[in-house]
Amino acid sequence: MLRKHSLLRILLALSLVLVLAGSAMAEGDTKININTASVEELVQLERVGQRYAERIVAFREQNGPFKAPEDIMLVAGIGPKIFEANKDRIVVK
Repeated sequence: MLRKHSLLRILLALSLVLVLAGSAMAEGDTKININTASVEELVQLERVGQRYAERIVAFREQNGPFKAPEDIMLVAGIGPKIFEANKDRIVVK
C-alpha cells in the first residue's frame, strides 16, 4: 500500500512538472509584432530589457514601421546576437 502511494506521488509530481514546463515553453513561442508591441511586450524577447524595448518603440515612431524582422538590427544596440535569439518570435505584420 505504501508503495502505491509513493508511486502516485511521483506520478503527480511529474505531471505537475510537465504542465509547468509546457506553459513556460508555450509562452516563449509567442510571436511579437515589433511594429505594434508595447515596451512591456517587447521585454519578453530574449536579451531585450527596458532600454532596448524603449529604443525599438522610439525607432519605429521616428522611422515608421519595420519592413522585415531583420530591421530590428537597425535599432542602436540590437545586433545579430539578439536578432538570432529572437528571429522565430519576431513578426512585422
